[in-house]
Amino acid sequence: MKTEQPKVIFLDAVGTLFGVKGSVGEVYSQIAQEFGIEVNAKTINQAFFSCFKASPPPIFPDIDEQDIPQSEFEWWRAIAYQTFERAGVIAQFSDFSSFFSELYIHFGTAEPWFVYADVVASLKKWQKMGIELGIISNFDSRIYSVLQDLELRDFFGSVTICTQVGIAKPDPKIFAIALEKHNCSPTAAWHIGDSIKEDYQGANAAGLRGIWINRQEEAGGSQEEAGGREQGAGEKPHT
Repeated sequence: MKTEQPKVIFLDAVGTLFGVKGSVGEVYSQIAQEFGIEVNAKTINQAFFSCFKASPPPIFPDIDEQDIPQSEFEWWRAIAYQTFERAGVIAQFSDFSSFFSELYIHFGTAEPWFVYADVVASLKKWQKMGIELGIISNFDSRIYSVLQDLELRDFFGSVTICTQVGIAKPDPKIFAIALEKHNCSPTAAWHIGDSIKEDYQGANAAGLRGIWINRQEEAGGSQEEAGGREQGAGEKPHT
């Protein structure tokens, strides 16, 4: 039976459209080295993931819109500080604030990211089919500069991120907000992402067709072919 074409396809960002070159730990340790800090990338990577997973989502429902970027910055700064503290090297920093500012700016550029090989061809195909495209992500407002630098921004009619709407995936409300931007019913939309909980289960619970893409074990399959599998996918943090 032929699947009906959706009106809108939403996609997650980090881990779905683009990923970190190497590992988060490698990027952190490289920039730390510029500040005279020698630390093993694997150690930092493990510490980072532990701190990231223990943190609440970056949602700030009770602050003014103009204050969101600062809250995002402080949220990530706390995780980075805890990461180096857990790795046992925080005392080596003479100016952690300057280090973190550079790290934070770095992840707002194209430099630490790469676009997955199947992405551009898929986006062009869907556009040609007349399907609207949007992003639903638990990223922060740096996503706009990253998408622009990676030459992906023009594909998307909407970008919905948790820090700006005060709700994070897998909450159905963030999917509802994104749907409103396209005047689309849940049953006429798909959402593709690499997290079972946030993307696949979250979208299905909101009434969309959730499609899971496994970037951890990819073996050349396209995004369209990756839908519906239910084995564990990793989280998608950075800084």
